Amino acid sequence: MLNKTLKTTTPVGKPGARRRFLTKAVAATGAAMAATPMITKAQAPAASSGPISMRWQSTWPAKDIFHEYALDYAKKVNDMSSGKLKIEVLPAGAVVKAFDLIDAVSKGTLDGGHGVTAYWYGKNAAMALWGSGPAFGMDANLVLAWHYYGGGKALLEEIYKGLNLDVVSFLYGPMPTQPLGWFKKPITRPEDFKGLKFRTVGLSVDIFNGLGAAVNALPGGEIVPAMDKGLLDAAEFNNATSDRLLGFPDVAKTCMLQSYHQSGEQFEILFNKKKYDSLPGELKAILQYAVEASSADMSWKAAHRYSQDYIELQTKNNVKFFKTPDSVLQKQLQVWDAVAAKKSGENPLFKRIYDSQRAFAQRAVRWQQDTMVSSRMAYNHFFAGKKG
Repeated sequence: MLNKTLKTTTPVGKPGARRRFLTKAVAATGAAMAATPMITKAQAPAASSGPISMRWQSTWPAKDIFHEYALDYAKKVNDMSSGKLKIEVLPAGAVVKAFDLIDAVSKGTLDGGHGVTAYWYGKNAAMALWGSGPAFGMDANLVLAWHYYGGGKALLEEIYKGLNLDVVSFLYGPMPTQPLGWFKKPITRPEDFKGLKFRTVGLSVDIFNGLGAAVNALPGGEIVPAMDKGLLDAAEFNNATSDRLLGFPDVAKTCMLQSYHQSGEQFEILFNKKKYDSLPGELKAILQYAVEASSADMSWKAAHRYSQDYIELQTKNNVKFFKTPDSVLQKQLQVWDAVAAKKSGENPLFKRIYDSQRAFAQRAVRWQQDTMVSSRMAYNHFFAGKKG
């Protein structure tokens, strides 16, 4: 364009005028170049060095649906980040034992992980309030509502800070009420727990100890081998799908449904705080919103898979399911009152969390019970005693 302009605007037949014009044009071009910042090698955009990698571990065996939930979250993040972030998830034991996960994430041995807060119960019993116990009648979704909108998140962060755990925590994935457990024969009264070698975790340890059981806290992958060797008489884990995949029907044929020991538990996604803080804002947003998307997706997948395996445990594995007697449920609540009072007296932060849950549950559970119509009435209308 500059050459064309010179050609069409240079005065013809006057050499002096032509020289003066060219001098002015060169000067103008030099000034324009001087005003334009030079792009140096240091200022040039850096070439992409590939995705930011995160090495994770779950607290679950590779065959458990819980590990599948961890993989589901990682896939959502990897897909939404368009290759900028890549999370690799290893199963329990690949780097550290399940109960050691949070320490490994805090130290940076792992960049992140997938588990439950009850697994860190030994560090501060208050962490098991996110899942263990009757939660004042809240189901897992209401516990998550309390966590994100009723003050629970700040309280959990306070615990981690007090323990010098350098982690960022996201809770998600509301779990359905967990079975009382797997037994050699049906539980008919509270006294049946006396002397029973039983597996559970979190504050549920205190509940079953209060019922008279001899409790051993084991991670999921170790339960069935312990029952097979006679080290346990009975155990609880979580749901029809996990229990089936882990082999519970191979060591027991009786499963008792409904319990208050873990009626409102959820999963936890952990990140090493330094790693998380180093990420750009757009990737942090993806990690957060992937938590919320995975929470919904987990709920839907659980309803689909658990209901299928509930039927197949009965039809293919010859498992007998029984409702936990009301006398046992009432005894659990009585024991829980004593456990909560003792822990509150020993640990001021436990009491603050417990009181916070109580205040939220008093209105939220009342609202839920007053609002939700009976699913049992509708189910009986359409299916009870009817074929097809």
